[in-house]
Amino acid sequence: QVQLVESGGGLVQAGASLRLSCPVSGNVFSINDLGWYRQAPGNQRELVAKSTPGGVYTNNAGSVKGRYTITRNNAKKTACLQMNNLKPEDTAVYYCNDEGFARDLREDNSWGQGTQDTVSS
Repeated sequence: QVQLVESGGGLVQAGASLRLSCPVSGNVFSINDLGWYRQAPGNQRELVAKSTPGGVYTNNAGSVKGRYTITRNNAKKTACLQMNNLKPEDTAVYYCNDEGFARDLREDNSWGQGTQDTVSS
């Protein structure tokens, strides 16, 4: 079993920054993609940013453009999401996701439990 545990969320005021972290552990053999998603109340889960072997993708179609940055440490099997100039509309549960292979070489697509980020105006 592969485990992902998000940390770094919390309650902040508009304009503040948060840095989320997500280490991947357990029965993981290799990781292709590491991504961050979020889900606000009443909304579907949406992709925020993803790190792939081919590069980084950020959902610039949304309001996170220029404010969110995903980084990845392959040695530590960790993904981070730096969020700057936070806005009340960024309030959501943020989830980490990995896609790769477990040690038995089965495909792995695992999710963390999510971390609540609340931005007050």
